[in-house]
Amino acid sequence: MADWLAALDRRARLRAKAGLTRHIRSRGAHERMVDLAGNDYLGLSGHPAVTAAAATALTGYGLGATGSRLVRGSTDLHDALEHALADWLGAAGALLFSSGYLANLAAVRALVTPRTLLVSDAHNHASLIDGCRISGAETVVVAHADPAAVQAALAAAPGRPAVVVTESVFSVDGDLAPLAELHAVARRHGALLLVDEAHALGIRGPSGAGGVVEAGLAGEPDVVVTATLSKALGGAGGVVAGPAELVRHLVDTGRTFIFDTALPPAVAAGVLTATGLAREGDPLRDELAGRAALAVARLRAAGLRVSTPSAAVVSVTAPGPEAAVSWAADCRDRGVAVGCFRPPSTPDTRSRLRLTISAGVARMDFERALDVIVECAP
Repeated sequence: MADWLAALDRRARLRAKAGLTRHIRSRGAHERMVDLAGNDYLGLSGHPAVTAAAATALTGYGLGATGSRLVRGSTDLHDALEHALADWLGAAGALLFSSGYLANLAAVRALVTPRTLLVSDAHNHASLIDGCRISGAETVVVAHADPAAVQAALAAAPGRPAVVVTESVFSVDGDLAPLAELHAVARRHGALLLVDEAHALGIRGPSGAGGVVEAGLAGEPDVVVTATLSKALGGAGGVVAGPAELVRHLVDTGRTFIFDTALPPAVAAGVLTATGLAREGDPLRDELAGRAALAVARLRAAGLRVSTPSAAVVSVTAPGPEAAVSWAADCRDRGVAVGCFRPPSTPDTRSRLRLTISAGVARMDFERALDVIVECAP
């Protein structure tokens, strides 16, 4: 027994030497840290209407859903949220999952047959990568945001069913996928397009409906959308949206739906209220766009290498993993929380700080945080 523990310890020491050790840092309910690391883009997680809706549901339904959706876990709140999300996304139907990760695993698996080819963007989130792996289908990883690379991959497999897998706004650098071009290539080859809207829902498109709606692809029969409810909507859970036949298939066969305890009703109630607020949240989206532009201008003026954001994620390159860790720690010591991304979490071996812009952070605090990031830069 000691041998396997010793092996784990050796691997931990190797990770530490490479600057890849991770730490869990707990926070209190009233922590005063300026948060540029979390994903509460619209500041809705603590909105009074959202927390009031959750509190009412908590009193009425109790803490948990008590079972899977097919046993005792479904409530009228789940039904209402699914209908609201389908309407917002312009889809025929939607199905809730207890996390965006599980929604992606289910969506990829539902779209494959033994002959299916999956064409996956090189910068896709781990949940999409794991979905491809778990599905057992052949997967070709193509150059990032490159319709020509997708075209080449599909052309090399004529006659095979295929699914093009992408995010709309990518989680590492915050750039936007060329969804209209990707859909045109996919349709030309009879392939499906699966789009993860995790970082676009609530931020991009008319009424914040996401990149797919913005690209004019909502409701297309060969487009499937997934999203998490834990970012702009400030809650938890995930959704798969698309044709009614897909929803029915997931209810019958989706293992991460069938065998998982349902989203707590209180969370569903809070997210339902947040959905309504997000749809009316154009002023918040305008504020986010202005803050993202300010961040890029200020950080570039300081000589830092910064991504051009398409939503609310700003990526700042660090010299290496140890420098990124030290930079983030120095910011934290001065009251600013930032994301720290290092290999293997990054798709291009480049370490960076990831800043997430939130309308819930006071403007004065946000501007002070930018100064801290510059002053702490290695």
